Amino acid sequence: MKKRLVISLFLISFITYSCIGQNDNKFSINGKTKDLDNGTILLLQNPLSNKFIDSVKATGNTFILNTRLTDFPAKLILWKDSSTGKTIWVENKNMTFDSSNSSFENAVINGSIADSLATSLKNKYKELKSYEEIVSYELEFIENNPNNILSAHNLSIMVKVFGQKESEKLFNTFSAKNRQSQYGRIVSDFLDLKFAKTPNIGEKYVDFSTDNQNGEQKKLSELDGKYVLLEFWASWCVPCRNENPKLTKVYNKYKTSDFEIFAVSLNVNKENWIKAIKKDILNWKHVGDLEGQNNKASLIYAVNSIPDNILIDKNGVIIARNLRSDKLDKLLSESLSSKPNTLKIMNNGKHIRISDSIIWKDENGNILTNLEAIKLLQNGKYIPHLDEKKNIGVLKKGFEIVLRL
Repeated sequence: MKKRLVISLFLISFITYSCIGQNDNKFSINGKTKDLDNGTILLLQNPLSNKFIDSVKATGNTFILNTRLTDFPAKLILWKDSSTGKTIWVENKNMTFDSSNSSFENAVINGSIADSLATSLKNKYKELKSYEEIVSYELEFIENNPNNILSAHNLSIMVKVFGQKESEKLFNTFSAKNRQSQYGRIVSDFLDLKFAKTPNIGEKYVDFSTDNQNGEQKKLSELDGKYVLLEFWASWCVPCRNENPKLTKVYNKYKTSDFEIFAVSLNVNKENWIKAIKKDILNWKHVGDLEGQNNKASLIYAVNSIPDNILIDKNGVIIARNLRSDKLDKLLSESLSSKPNTLKIMNNGKHIRISDSIIWKDENGNILTNLEAIKLLQNGKYIPHLDEKKNIGVLKKGFEIVLRL
């Protein structure tokens, strides 16, 4: 094991399931807090199902939770209010929670080896300087600790980053118990999808089929030939619900112009999903398999948080991601109202013809609208670097060029 992965010899010695030999399916948390009003209700949530599994009333800034659970260790969230929560890795033993000298979300947890290890990993991530370093560190940790429940948990999240091939390689090294854990089952479901990789901007979308709210199976490919916003949301997602009125305005503006929304729900409760559709008056296409964060489409498209969306053009190519309503409106206005053009560019005495269906990016990888790209080209200081297979053009500063429309 590489030195930077050795977090604690004590922790690693108990790396798999710290409560082996204990058959009781109950855990307890004895808590001390500060600045809580007497009678404050704390809610305990399972983030996998988004269900609240227990609650407790705090009195004199203390509380005691005694809760039953089927799988240990498990990641739960204890909420003080709608915006303040503490993630805790619980084990079937007595634990303590202490935020008397810290904020609630930074409470010190004792009695759970899994939580201590998770805290050490979290602190390590803070030391890393880039996303690439975090991904590399995650990969090394999972490779070196195949029997650790945190490896199963982390891989269940990182499968969307690692892809099918690397994830399957890591998963096959896990112990049987780790593979069969609730997190291992998420990885297994992802591997069962058998698609090459998560599609990126500039690449063809990956098709899938899921039941709609009426139990009828629908496929994304049924909307081929239109601009499609693949929208990921849920009834319990406050930012999603706040965005819905704005998204409705955009939909009503372009729904007769070859534009459709294919909304994928991450709900587990069907009744809540349907109620939200009716309450928010969402008159576009809806699907959902009621698997929550293990939703098939969300695994294919590497959705780690919602709201999230993907805009697909008439040719089935992904042209943008994570658009809010104002940016979506701008892109659709350009795409649906403009006539096809061919850009004629002279570079070093040579003429280059470029279709306006090209997806433009700047040097940092940011998506540009056609108008933004044309302005940069007209500036005379940017050179288009084209990838015809992916239909992508990257504008980089270089020698002067002349643009003719």
